[in-house]
Amino acid sequence: MSYSFGNSTTPLLVLIGSAILTYLVVRSMFGHDPHEPPLVPSSIPLVGHLVGLSRSSFNYYTELRAVTDCRWSRTPPCAPALHPGPALDDINRAMLAEINQSLDDLAPTDGIKRFGLFAWLRDNLNLATTRAVHGPLNPFDDKETCDAFWEFEAGLVQILVGLLPSITARKPVAARTKAAQAFEKYYKAGGIDKASAYARNRHEVEAKTNFPAEDMARSSVGGTIALLVNTVPSVFWALLHLHAHPGLLGQVRDEGDGCTSTDGATKTIDMASLKEKCPLLLSAYQEVLRYRAMGASVREVMEDTQLGGFLLKKGAMLQMPSHVIHTDESLWGTTEYDPRRFLESEKDSRPRDVCFRAFGGGKTLCPGRHFATNEILAVVALWIARFDIRPVDGEWKMPTTAKTNVAAAVMGPDEDVQVEIATREGMGRVRWQVKLEASGKTFAIVTEDVGEREE
Repeated sequence: MSYSFGNSTTPLLVLIGSAILTYLVVRSMFGHDPHEPPLVPSSIPLVGHLVGLSRSSFNYYTELRAVTDCRWSRTPPCAPALHPGPALDDINRAMLAEINQSLDDLAPTDGIKRFGLFAWLRDNLNLATTRAVHGPLNPFDDKETCDAFWEFEAGLVQILVGLLPSITARKPVAARTKAAQAFEKYYKAGGIDKASAYARNRHEVEAKTNFPAEDMARSSVGGTIALLVNTVPSVFWALLHLHAHPGLLGQVRDEGDGCTSTDGATKTIDMASLKEKCPLLLSAYQEVLRYRAMGASVREVMEDTQLGGFLLKKGAMLQMPSHVIHTDESLWGTTEYDPRRFLESEKDSRPRDVCFRAFGGGKTLCPGRHFATNEILAVVALWIARFDIRPVDGEWKMPTTAKTNVAAAVMGPDEDVQVEIATREGMGRVRWQVKLEASGKTFAIVTEDVGEREE
């Protein structure tokens, strides 16, 4: 399977820039309340922001940043975060069984293997995750359906803009239709009956609210975005940073070895132990999300509100790009990748947990964060336990990310990294498995999970 690392977004950004330009012109005609947040000036009158969006895509938010002093607001506690349970454990077990089999197939019987790391992760994590969720009749077992989904995802923002989509978004619309048709066949064949509790419950809610079959299928295509789009780059960056940062791999590997039991020729990684005994692995992963996340939370102002000395007018839309918050040196100090940043011992040297926005927050807090975190950390732990990985060109280099789809929440690489792997010394005849038992312990990395409350 071939992949395109990045897509041309210039026509789309022209449309977005035109909309922004129109909005600013209208605002200037009717005046700007001096108590509102200031309009960001551009180096080129009228079209400067258009040029910036076209040139820099998601990085434009960071380039625009005007550093100001802000004050914390006091808000009432939000609804309790969603917690893992038996149903989620079942999905994780099924996914880990699939990915472990893929690693068995990948393991070199002799010597080394060479391949593109991102491409391999995308192929195999896609199948492992969708099989765990959708069951034995998984629509994504069909390569054409899988390819159609990724073509739809690549053009998602063109669809969302909604300007003559039959012309401006013809290919992604056709790809969405093809993927939706695969889900219609899946439902008609009774595939949902053997799916995960998550998929069955979702289907039940839609059925009770009289969703038409076509809309139910389209909804399933949209729901797949949350399952797949950000997991692969998260694993990719985690593995790259673990190997590129001096001394980090050995320390994290030691943590993982401490969570692994041996019974003859079988080694078992215990997820419960992983959650309790691998603080550096968890910190390194959380730092990957701080360093690589680029999603934005959006809120509508429901009534005129004074906040931080500014007037926010009713009906205004607030954007809170995580990348801007995560790269604010007034909060984090140096913002280069630091795998120890989120260790408990470093708590006093970093901002409050609420400043970490990789999974959003409040009512839009990502409900799948526990599944994603379990999946990502288990895959990373299996990789480094089983294999020695080296870059083909001899040096670990971080790919650029300028072409990342603006609809993604985690940066994707502009090009793949070619690697060669060998079975880790002493692990040649070992059989690997992962144990995941019911546990109240979670990988708590967002403020809602660690129990922080606004004072």
